Amino acid sequence: MTSAQVDTDKAPEEGYERGLNSRQVQMIAIGGAIGVGLFLGAGANIAKAGPSIILMYALAGVIIFFIMRALGELLLYRPVSGSFAEYSREFLGPFFGYFTGWTYWLMWVVTGMAELTAAAIYIHYWFPDIPQWVSALVFLVLLFVANLISVKLFGEIEFWFSMVKVTAIIGMIVIGIGVLTLGFSQAGDTAAVSNLWAFDGFFPKGIGSSLMTLQGVMFAYLAVELVGVTAGESENPEKTLPKAINTLPWRIALFYVGALTVILAVVKWTEFAEGVSPFVEAFTVIGIPAGAGIVNFVVLTAALSSCNSGMYSTGRMLRTLADNGEAPRVFSRLSSTKTPAIGIGISVIFMGIGVVLNYVVPEKAFGYVTSIATAAGIWTWLMILVSHVRYRRKVVAGRLPASSFPAPGGSVCSYIAIAFLLFVTCLIAYDADARVCLYVMAGWAAALGIGWAVLKSRNPDITERHGEPELEKIV
Repeated sequence: MTSAQVDTDKAPEEGYERGLNSRQVQMIAIGGAIGVGLFLGAGANIAKAGPSIILMYALAGVIIFFIMRALGELLLYRPVSGSFAEYSREFLGPFFGYFTGWTYWLMWVVTGMAELTAAAIYIHYWFPDIPQWVSALVFLVLLFVANLISVKLFGEIEFWFSMVKVTAIIGMIVIGIGVLTLGFSQAGDTAAVSNLWAFDGFFPKGIGSSLMTLQGVMFAYLAVELVGVTAGESENPEKTLPKAINTLPWRIALFYVGALTVILAVVKWTEFAEGVSPFVEAFTVIGIPAGAGIVNFVVLTAALSSCNSGMYSTGRMLRTLADNGEAPRVFSRLSSTKTPAIGIGISVIFMGIGVVLNYVVPEKAFGYVTSIATAAGIWTWLMILVSHVRYRRKVVAGRLPASSFPAPGGSVCSYIAIAFLLFVTCLIAYDADARVCLYVMAGWAAALGIGWAVLKSRNPDITERHGEPELEKIV
């Protein structure tokens, strides 16, 4: 038996139902790479960088692929639902597992707050008389119930949410290519590939301005790592996870680079501004009557998809923390349907704060919320990469079995991705509006540090739980 086979066969049984089939895992992976950051956020980024935003999304996409291949190698070494928190605990120490688990929980809770409010705003497009908080509350309850029923239902909902997003983007690309090649529609006279450089060049506002958009671009890729959280509930992780990760490059090339290239060829980049969806603008310029309504529906599904994923991942992460003594033990319980119902419920209560905040928080505050989510996401990605580097060292030393899905280039690509993420963090610190998230994260780190000190005082053994399965214990 090979080391890879041993590793997969000895994957821990966590009590979850392995109810996510290949079709659902593939779509969860695709949906994780398509969110509100593309459908709405790209408008502001285009206004700041012009056509060069295409290059920024492509560059960030390469880094995301490095991150996901590093995660993939770890997942096939030991597929667990806690994934990056578990790997941080194993390769960096218990504190980093604790910190990463709670930070990822925070990322999804604040994202859920923002997405619920966004979804309620999108409903206003069709039903302006419905109070915003009512729509947000209804969506919160429906998704909560769906997550409690079974992981299969979660997977099915996420499958169809992702299908809507994929269909909309492919439709936009096909229509845009038709406009460019056949010249039909109201945009036929002005649409041309030359729009990518005809208005002050490919970098109209300079390379520096383009690089500053990287922080917003990275937000668009948040949740791509969600496929790692599904590891403990995938029917056949050693087959479905590599396939989901290896298809990431073409997904990024099609849904981000391809879609934005077509849109910016059809519509001049000078037409875009913050708060303007590139897809809405493109449909409007082309002259499709129902375009705005179609995109509004697509963005609504993107927001609900993100909130749905948030409920799923927060419950699993709280259970992982509880199993390691880093959260109340009650969160480790599974319901009769094998879902971490209590952890999901607590997370939903915190997400529900977003319903209340609709009354009192200015709209700009939700921009701060998304920047906090980005900072938390960057920390998660860094932990994946550093854990991968540590894992590779142990494999080379013969202390751990090799994964059946090794990352290309070994640790080299992980080092490149680490440097890139640190560079993006510096850009966030340089931006006066965005750096508030670093202050919040500093406060969060202090709170977690206090929490860790309390945990140590109550249970000194918690600092000795490295959880590293040595090779001789596996074979």
